[in-house]
Amino acid sequence: MRVSVVGAGLGGLALAQGLRGAGIEAEVFERDPGIVARFQGYRLVLDPAGFQAVRACLPARWHPLLDEIVMDASAEQLVLDPQLNEIGRLGAGRTGIVVDRQVLRHLLLTGLTVHTDAALTGYDVSADGKVTARFARRGPAIADLLVGADGVASAVRGVLSPQTVPTDTGVRFVIGRTPLTDEFAGLSKAYGSKITGDGVSLLLGAMRFRTPPKQAAERLAPDVTLPDIGDYVRWAMILPPDGSTADPTAQDAVLSRMAGWHPELRALIEQADPDNTALLSIRVVKPGGRWPSGPVTLLGDAIHATSPTGGNGANTALRDADLLRRCLIASADGRQDLLGAVGAYERQMFEYGAEAVRSSLDRLPAFAPEAKPS
Repeated sequence: MRVSVVGAGLGGLALAQGLRGAGIEAEVFERDPGIVARFQGYRLVLDPAGFQAVRACLPARWHPLLDEIVMDASAEQLVLDPQLNEIGRLGAGRTGIVVDRQVLRHLLLTGLTVHTDAALTGYDVSADGKVTARFARRGPAIADLLVGADGVASAVRGVLSPQTVPTDTGVRFVIGRTPLTDEFAGLSKAYGSKITGDGVSLLLGAMRFRTPPKQAAERLAPDVTLPDIGDYVRWAMILPPDGSTADPTAQDAVLSRMAGWHPELRALIEQADPDNTALLSIRVVKPGGRWPSGPVTLLGDAIHATSPTGGNGANTALRDADLLRRCLIASADGRQDLLGAVGAYERQMFEYGAEAVRSSLDRLPAFAPEAKPS
């Protein structure tokens, strides 16, 4: 069996790793001109199911390394005002495992065949059931299964299910990261909490590594090369829907809404790396009607993109990867035909994927009261 995976995000890479470990050939095609062409490294919280899914897709020999580069999520979720005074509670903090996306992505990339600058332009299914993927700047790829793991603007979905399109919630957010130094020790109670004022919400989360990732890989898995990064604070500001887009930079968009805020909060934003700060819109993709069975399917944000306020996007994509991995192994072992295996995956994925989108939208008004999720 040969599988072509379009998209080198966490879900697509986890699937490719899981298939590789089972002896199934998998190639990954990424539209970016290079693996590190754009920054993709923020703190994520994986729930127990998400962490177990990525663990199942990785070789067992890397499990000690994975355990060394994560931390437990245990912060209580408070509501604070701009001077860091407690004014409410969001409820019990999320339990799970905190991981850096950039570090996890580099671990998942190890040993895979990844073709960059490979923007999909379409695909064809032949009479024998094989699928040929076509790309703008490279030759076609023939496989038994094509998996679209290419995000909210999925090119694979555009062909497979053109009626399924992203919905813009109208909410924007700025996300960035700042090195965690002693200067920000006073912000510890704000990690995992929501700071609210002047119509915006600021969310902070600390990423502390048990061992610096590069050093951990050198000691525990010499065949893996991980980024040389240290502890940091991931911050995100949810902006009002239909807010001004005239801010010259993403950083300025945040600072312009923080006049009079606690000086440590302003310093946190001022000292952020501008290259790792981005202004993004919150778009979702709701799974609709299923497409006819065939050798093409979707995974992750390509079919069920969630609002980040739900905290379940990466978890659901990794769950997809592990589920599809197990279904395809059953097919390769002769326990089920390929289309039956893909169908079994899609039936389950559509159900929990739609629920993940719904729950993420339900949480959006808590961070952006003017949002009108539909």
